[in-house]
Amino acid sequence: MSQKPPPKQFIKKPINGTKYTILISSAKGGVGKSTVAVNLAFALQNLGLKIGILDADVYGPSLPKLLDLNEKPKSEDGKALTPVEKLNAQCMSMGLLVDEQTPMIWRGPMVISALRTMTQKVLWKNRDVIIIDMPPGTGDTQLTFAQEIKVDGAIIVSTPQDLALLDVKRGIQMFEKTGVKILGLIDNMSFFKGEDGREYKIFGEGGVEKTAKEFNKEFLGQIPLHSDLRNSADQGIPLTISQVDHEVSKIFKNIASKVKNSFV
Repeated sequence: MSQKPPPKQFIKKPINGTKYTILISSAKGGVGKSTVAVNLAFALQNLGLKIGILDADVYGPSLPKLLDLNEKPKSEDGKALTPVEKLNAQCMSMGLLVDEQTPMIWRGPMVISALRTMTQKVLWKNRDVIIIDMPPGTGDTQLTFAQEIKVDGAIIVSTPQDLALLDVKRGIQMFEKTGVKILGLIDNMSFFKGEDGREYKIFGEGGVEKTAKEFNKEFLGQIPLHSDLRNSADQGIPLTISQVDHEVSKIFKNIASKVKNSFV
């Protein structure tokens, strides 16, 4: 009998101009992952790191809204793109290349081609860390990063709701099977603090921390459901920049410190 050929070995490329690549993922939509990604990025900047932010959600890009970006990336040679700069961060998103209301009606190969462009043909410059805001699911985008890009770690964001955690567990196992180190889990929208001072566990309680223990991963912390965080996102300036001393910004700072210590 003939032997089976060895499994295909993927050559993982670093993102030029950056030292560390961190994925912010959830495998589940609607858990506030993009807001967490942007605020965590600027919390890392507040700790002295030079940051880049790549919005890898081709179908539903959020970065232009979250940072009030209207400028289109430029190209000096018609081949490579220069990232847009905002608040000392270098930024790239498919939402910067197309009209805001243009739907991306693309099949998988076109998505992969776009991701290769944004990771290999963008002139990132002198970044300590690039934060990648991943789309929901465990499909083409996730596999492209896991197989082709040198990734230093992934952070999983979820609400404590059981329904969200079903997909999160699939995401954790996907990263483990593809050899991507998981830096930890974040519990987002963990509670709402009412005017009476009580914490209301709208989406359940303890599910993310329990999942972290189940898979032997670090639990990075809880981020509450807070109107100031939502308002800052709608206004296009991260809370961790506009209100550094806000109680939620301090939570992001604590999480950012743990993240920084894991790869720097």
